[in-house]
Amino acid sequence: MAVFRWGQPWDPFRDLEREVDRLLASVSLSMQGLRFGRQFPPVNLYALDNELLLTAELPGVRPEDLEVTVADGVLTIKGKRLGPEGVPDERYRRQERARGTWQRSFSLPERVEEDRLSAEMANGILTIRLPRAPTPQPRQIKVADGNA
Repeated sequence: MAVFRWGQPWDPFRDLEREVDRLLASVSLSMQGLRFGRQFPPVNLYALDNELLLTAELPGVRPEDLEVTVADGVLTIKGKRLGPEGVPDERYRRQERARGTWQRSFSLPERVEEDRLSAEMANGILTIRLPRAPTPQPRQIKVADGNA
């Protein structure tokens, strides 16, 4: 098991790492889609019989800090994760959990009933249910005689 030491004042490289983290946080790069080389939040998308099911890992995010929208086949999740109250930035010694605002959009692989979308947050997991839209059936259109 790896052991990480949380601060040794005599190590100049740890001081440099802390300063770089602080500078990046001050430029608001904390959660703009990419963080630590991967998309945020991490999601899974499942194709079930009657619906698409998307789950997103969002520990520390409150339901009231989330906005889920769908339009024209694009699902968008916006949110924010706050840091602990009363802890100023200069007090951080290590920050590996991103905080701030973020947004992620997904092009849906098939048509869904956009007015029946539902979302719930439980135990740090956002679950979005997207009922599949019925497949449009071809219909025959009667051609009227314009000469009559």
